[in-house]
Amino acid sequence: MKNALILSGGGARAAYQVGVLKAIAELLPVGAKNPFSVVCGTSAGAINAVTVAAHDGSFAEGVAILESVWMGLTPDDVYRSGWGAMARSGGRLALSLVNRGVGVGKPVALLDNSPLRELIKSTINFEKIDRAIARGDLDAVCVTATGYQSARSMCFYQAGSDVSDWSRYRRSGRRTLLNTDHLMASSAIPTMFPATRIEYEYFGDGAVRQLAPLSPALHLGADRLFIVGVSANRERHPADPLPRTSAAHSPSLAQIIGHLLNSAFIDSLESDIERLDRINKLLASLPPDSRDNASDLRFIERQVISPTEELDVIAATHIDALHPSVRFLLRATGGTESGAGSTAASYLLFARPFVESLIALGYRDAMWRRDDISGFLRVEMKA
Repeated sequence: MKNALILSGGGARAAYQVGVLKAIAELLPVGAKNPFSVVCGTSAGAINAVTVAAHDGSFAEGVAILESVWMGLTPDDVYRSGWGAMARSGGRLALSLVNRGVGVGKPVALLDNSPLRELIKSTINFEKIDRAIARGDLDAVCVTATGYQSARSMCFYQAGSDVSDWSRYRRSGRRTLLNTDHLMASSAIPTMFPATRIEYEYFGDGAVRQLAPLSPALHLGADRLFIVGVSANRERHPADPLPRTSAAHSPSLAQIIGHLLNSAFIDSLESDIERLDRINKLLASLPPDSRDNASDLRFIERQVISPTEELDVIAATHIDALHPSVRFLLRATGGTESGAGSTAASYLLFARPFVESLIALGYRDAMWRRDDISGFLRVEMKA
């Protein structure tokens, strides 16, 4: 039985995942190794996933390093947010609309995320991934990015020799040696951060066009999935009622952008989980002989941990932690309104007050589900 850890994307929202992992680390026996043999991540979740996978000590030590990195973050550690940097990036972006040559060799975007590259280089030793696989501590690690030329969701993975590349409609798996470029590509939120060239193609955020976020872990041999999302708890809100009141205003630009980001980072994961649940129910309803004949289908146990509070609402209370230039951009597009445009802000709030709130929330949510986690991991938890 192979446990897979699946960490979704969502910019600064991925701090929530750190809190969940911190709780798991505290529940495990002292010195326990990583309980997940397959580790998959998308966008900022990919950085979290690889940071934990590339640590050769105990699981708790790896999570502690990840937490210290997040707690020490400022927006300037991820992207250049000063007035000058914003003006240069915005100018290049505007010029690229009339002159495609502007983006040759240096992709355009609203924000320059070159500081993130240096942070990744100083934090992650990618060589330790192969060592962990060779020791048997890991079976596979994967990072998903989206190819802008091929319009395919590409899973870049490292694994043992028993795993082969795969290709499905609009999605593929390619064996490689993971490096900083893969994480930069996977976390390149469209329009906000520039695409990254890997070999012959430019890649952007892995959540875009990710039609089946659970699929890479299954291709890599996992049969039990532990999923940490960054949207409001889906099991508390299985079917939100339709609004019955008339909207007072048309949606702001930031609200529209927020919906687009959510459709990329959240909706596909939620849909894939629902699809998995339907298949599991179908298999459970079949008699044993018919179940054996369904060779392409198998029961996949899953556990999902997601926020019990709306991260947009939390973000709205911490917008002042952003640089004035970013706040100006958000204000101009309606992105500082609680419940309306704060979604866009929640993806950029790499600031300690917001990060600390999300880590604390993730920790509380996981501790509240400690019995579920214990049952899923099938390990003796600390009292």
